[in-house]
Amino acid sequence: MKRRTLLTLAAAGAVSAAVPAWGRKIRPMKILILGGTRFIGLHMTALALERGHALTFFNRGKTKTDRYPEIERIKGDRDGQIDGLRNREWDVVIDNSGYVPRHVRATAELLAPRVKQYVFVSSISVYPDFSAPRDENSAVGKLADETVEKVDGETYGPLKALCEKEVEKALPGRSLVIRPGLIVGPDDNTDRFTYWPARAARGGEFIAPGSPGDAFQIIDVRDLAAFTLKAIEERTTGTYNLVSNVNDFKFGELTDACVAAANKQARPAAAPKATWLSAEFLEEQKVEPWSEMPVWLPAKGDEAAFAGTSNKAALGKGLKVSPLEKTVDDTLAWHLTRPAEEREKLKAGIAADKEAAVLAAWKAKQPG
Repeated sequence: MKRRTLLTLAAAGAVSAAVPAWGRKIRPMKILILGGTRFIGLHMTALALERGHALTFFNRGKTKTDRYPEIERIKGDRDGQIDGLRNREWDVVIDNSGYVPRHVRATAELLAPRVKQYVFVSSISVYPDFSAPRDENSAVGKLADETVEKVDGETYGPLKALCEKEVEKALPGRSLVIRPGLIVGPDDNTDRFTYWPARAARGGEFIAPGSPGDAFQIIDVRDLAAFTLKAIEERTTGTYNLVSNVNDFKFGELTDACVAAANKQARPAAAPKATWLSAEFLEEQKVEPWSEMPVWLPAKGDEAAFAGTSNKAALGKGLKVSPLEKTVDDTLAWHLTRPAEEREKLKAGIAADKEAAVLAAWKAKQPG
């Protein structure tokens, strides 16, 4: 499975982040969030409210309508129903819901005369080449037909890159483009990262893919929210990759943290134990990287530098990367509060019966 199919945005609730130590003297701002009621937006909302800012949501009013009822809501649709934004002024707009350049162009042009800054949440999927390290100056993907609006694994990254251009064109010198990697943490119900602490909490032997030294990059949603609010308050502009440090997080550390968290929080009847299966064996058994083994891709070929996205620019502007153990602990703590149906039917990860069959096949190949 190609890396370009990986980074679709998640939808879920949020957990309030602690108020960071930076910027204690704050000038309250009026912030418009295009979206606001899904995973990323709700975390940004929680922190913005704690920082003393006034918020407005613009969305279709279909998701998490019970969250933050005190916040002003303007009902509309990015696809041609944005009149509710006319003749209003905000200090900042945060665009968490832009996937199609036409939609982003319309809101950016409409709001440009009446906002001081436009924050667009993009993705590191704009980079088409993960065979070598990359930074914000690396080439972005292109579409042969830029009128395409279907968002899928092939078009997601290039469409995000075109959206970035629309923002920068409408608000030159007043735009902040954030390119996150895989966004993880409490309330991410896509279950991609959640699969690992959840699987350890179920107990027993589980597949660990590749080798303990395989690297990956993520961004805790609370780190994303903190960077965004800090950047807004400091009027930061430009483009920034938001990921953990290059080749820093290793899969062995992830499985160890998941086992430790499971033993501490879930105390399963059968102790969780990771069994490492090689990338070659997993391929033979038709176990798909990323979908059945979430967060993991073998570092070869087009993905040789899978964990090689530079975050130096963001670090220079105050990005803080949470310890992996904290993200695992907090994600599991949230997962254990979910309804039973959600806990038992994860949206990502290998099916239990297939995992058992693959482990049995592995053991059958072992000498003795």
